[in-house]
Amino acid sequence: MIRELREETELLNADGGPTARGGEVRYGFFTDTSVCIGCKACEVACKEWNALPESRRGDVTSRSLDNTGDLGANAWRHVAFIEQLGGPEPQPTAEQVGLEWFGDDPQPPPVGASHPGPAGVVDFRWLMASDVCKHCSEAACLEVCPTGALFATEFGTVVVQDDVCNGCGYCVTACPFGVIARREGNLPGGGGAHKCTLCYDRLRSGQQPACAAACPTDSIQFGPLEELRQRARARRDALVAAEVPGAQLYGDDPGDGVGGFGAFFLLLDEPEVYGLPPDPVTPTRRLARMWGAAAAAGAALVAGVAAAFAGGRA
Repeated sequence: MIRELREETELLNADGGPTARGGEVRYGFFTDTSVCIGCKACEVACKEWNALPESRRGDVTSRSLDNTGDLGANAWRHVAFIEQLGGPEPQPTAEQVGLEWFGDDPQPPPVGASHPGPAGVVDFRWLMASDVCKHCSEAACLEVCPTGALFATEFGTVVVQDDVCNGCGYCVTACPFGVIARREGNLPGGGGAHKCTLCYDRLRSGQQPACAAACPTDSIQFGPLEELRQRARARRDALVAAEVPGAQLYGDDPGDGVGGFGAFFLLLDEPEVYGLPPDPVTPTRRLARMWGAAAAAGAALVAGVAAAFAGGRA
């Protein structure tokens, strides 16, 4: 695996592929939610490899079978279960959308876990999606960190150094996705900020991240970012051609508000349905405008005070 990654890196560098900070080829995640079966193997693998504390008491939340809740300091992967009431929309066959099914049903639901009701009416469907830190190209968490605890790796990912973080929380409020949080003080690493590292230690040894290695359906795919983008667009086009409703890519555009995601998704509905912001923007992009507005307001205030004094003396 180490040799394969090195050879692939050398090839993409020669072809002028997308680069990370430092000139290396950038790596990332493509999560294809259309083949996610909600097994949560990615969550378990992430917890085990990174020795993360327990997220919850283990009880099922009000959101279907989701017993994790959301991303945070103790949960760097989160598989969402989203129940949708359906209608009489026709569903394409598994052959049309090129899905593989790991079960005994000869005619499985093609997307998510749709359940056909009477007379072919779809009663509901489950949208399942494994969420993770987006490893933004313009990472607000990194930009606002006052101690340098966050840094960009040679793979184009963003990592928190636990021993440097002072727990100020600036990164928590800056993240447009809410994926980074401070851990409870009574736990290992308590008080500091934590999030997905894209298994930086595994990447340095030539291994793929634990979640991608554990995914049984290849819903989570890891590799050079530009190669993943091409693969994702082909997959999206195939679903659109098969008339799968709502198929769209989220985070594959380098011109978006965060400079493109290092971990992007193929969704089967609007981002808001999955709890994702439709148009995320790095807050630091607005700093120049904010300082300009503050300066203008200050100048107006000074001018008003000066005018008042001048009028009083007259």
